[in-house]
Amino acid sequence: MSPITTWIFPGQGSQAVGMGNEALAASPAARAVLAEAEEALGEKIGALIATGPAEALERTEQAQPAILIISIALLEAARERAAARGETLETPIFAAGHSAGQYAAAVAAGALSIGDAVKLSRRRGELMQTSGGGRPGAMAAILGLPESEESRIVAEGAAHGVLVLANRNSPGQIVLSGEVAAIEHAVAAASAAGAKRAVRLQVSIASHSPLMEEAAAGMRDALNAVTVHDPKITMLANATATPIRTAAELRRELSDHLTTGVDWIAAIGATAAAGTQRYVEVGYGRVLSGLVKRIPSATGAEILSIDELPRSAVTATTTAAVAS
Repeated sequence: MSPITTWIFPGQGSQAVGMGNEALAASPAARAVLAEAEEALGEKIGALIATGPAEALERTEQAQPAILIISIALLEAARERAAARGETLETPIFAAGHSAGQYAAAVAAGALSIGDAVKLSRRRGELMQTSGGGRPGAMAAILGLPESEESRIVAEGAAHGVLVLANRNSPGQIVLSGEVAAIEHAVAAASAAGAKRAVRLQVSIASHSPLMEEAAAGMRDALNAVTVHDPKITMLANATATPIRTAAELRRELSDHLTTGVDWIAAIGATAAAGTQRYVEVGYGRVLSGLVKRIPSATGAEILSIDELPRSAVTATTTAAVAS
């Protein structure tokens, strides 16, 4: 019997020039994903993904759809390899996306088409760039700070402007988000409290904070214009790690999570409590794999990339089923 599996989908920050090139070269299924996405976007984003330049790919409105495309292309390539052997990938119990990774998770769960998802992720990036006009945003990574100090650091920074705990990525790794003055004070306070590292990130937006309210409102409108299905695989809300099983719940998540945080520790805790024994990172690189390895609830679980799935992660099927 195969291990109980959760698929995890990385978000912005995992992009790299050349990501997915090998799969796109070898897999017709992967190329079909890119072609459908490019038709939806009305541009050849594949060239940017393949050859850069890196500074263009790193722009929010490019990085988010690019990561989505490659995540799903790698998934479809894996399905294609399994089908060639007369097998199918086993269905996971959860599809969990980290921030922008929720869009790839939604496609994998059958809730969004790749065309709609890539247009939504492009719109998300555009809205994030313009949200909070007149109130410059910033973010900071805090490493090695005792958990007991986190609330105090946030409170100290918040005395100087909007500031929230945006990401709980793993024990000892958090990200703060808010107005510039608040971020600067929080970074100083974290350093004074003994953080191993407290640095302002090279971004000009405040993701997962109240400064993204305009973006959240824009995404509500964008989501109302597309068809969203009930996920066939249970998803998890970024801020609360509660199950997402209906289209209505998913619409709320994809707009509201712009102004709330990502509690990845809680998400992995929920999947572990449900019996997950194997995590498969469906996307380029190992950003999330590294985080999962440091979360105590996942201790002992197998952690793989989608390209590393062993034969035990597939089940035999019939030729007719493959053809369908």
